[in-house]
Amino acid sequence: MSDIKTSPLATAISPVIMLPHEGVADKSEPGIALCLSGGGYRAMLFHLGTLWRLNEAGWLPKLDRISSVSGGSITAGVLALKWPALAFNSHGTAMTFQQEVVTPLRALASRTIDATAILGGVFGPGSVGDKVIGAYRQWLFGHATLQDLPDLPRFVFNATNVQSGALWRFMKPYMRDYRVGEVKNPRIELAVVVAASSAFPPVLSPVTLELDGKDFTPNSGLDLQFEPYTTQVVLSDGGVYDNLGLETAWKRYQTILVSDAGAKMAAEAEPKHDWARHSIRILDLIDNQVRSLRKRQVIDSYKNGLRKGAYWGIRTDITQYGLADHLLAYLAKPLEKTPPLAELPTRLARVDRSVQERLINWGYAVCDAALRAHIDTAIPRPKDFPYPDSKP
Repeated sequence: MSDIKTSPLATAISPVIMLPHEGVADKSEPGIALCLSGGGYRAMLFHLGTLWRLNEAGWLPKLDRISSVSGGSITAGVLALKWPALAFNSHGTAMTFQQEVVTPLRALASRTIDATAILGGVFGPGSVGDKVIGAYRQWLFGHATLQDLPDLPRFVFNATNVQSGALWRFMKPYMRDYRVGEVKNPRIELAVVVAASSAFPPVLSPVTLELDGKDFTPNSGLDLQFEPYTTQVVLSDGGVYDNLGLETAWKRYQTILVSDAGAKMAAEAEPKHDWARHSIRILDLIDNQVRSLRKRQVIDSYKNGLRKGAYWGIRTDITQYGLADHLLAYLAKPLEKTPPLAELPTRLARVDRSVQERLINWGYAVCDAALRAHIDTAIPRPKDFPYPDSKP
């Protein structure tokens, strides 16, 4: 009997496809990767709850890779930059997590930067992307670059190359697009990296990198290693190509944890008939179908043994994990309590502090349920929500 990892069944259920130069065999290795989806501030805060629970459980140092797109990249960027200051104890818990990670992200969530960036890009000098970069630089990252990040875990920030149609990945050792090629040890500012990864269209996209073609490793690109592909790289939100940030994790490691804060698409009783708004609605429908398919493929891959791991999402029914304890007692009817959180718009717009806390609590709770149900039943159950007075 053929190994499921190379069988037609494995190919059919895999949420990622092998590229032409990668062959067909599964070359995954032991290790744990965490994937953080997109979704603006909604995702940033939901994933903050995920990280909070992983930290309490002593799991952050167990991660080999953190792969992110869009709003997930904002959270991952702060965690990456602050990693050396997290003061892990013998249990693997970062004692300064709230101070170093939670505080700056919540402060950013109290500010609107997308509307300001759009107005500044339209009526002032510089592009909308430049304004978002400036905001990230001011409020989160300063002038830190990819070279200021830790070697382990490996942080991978994903964007979409609008020119090549391929994934553009940023990490400390290199940035690359398999068609355009690779630049080793890039000194790109973290603010630029996160802005590119979170440049969701149409309003915040694109972010353009001005590069020197001579910096590319010779013959490292498949078919587009020449100007202007190597000198002016036009990037959009990583979620355009890979809405869960899966590809760079799935192809490397055997245990994949997926935190999904993707928006719930609302019904529309009277869809618009003008070409612009009708086109946007149709594109949203296509995007929603792609996201739903990839989610199903991830879960089927777990069930069929292609990968180990767990998926949890902002729209998950937490009772399906089958855990009956005091943290979940409040969530007896989660599908009545959490839709308003999933329906928050994908924006970089101010979020009320009580809603921030509910999002963090919800990410914390559903991550906890997934971990204890599918990853490690010995993880002690949490005592309460991070913000007990702000239930999901």
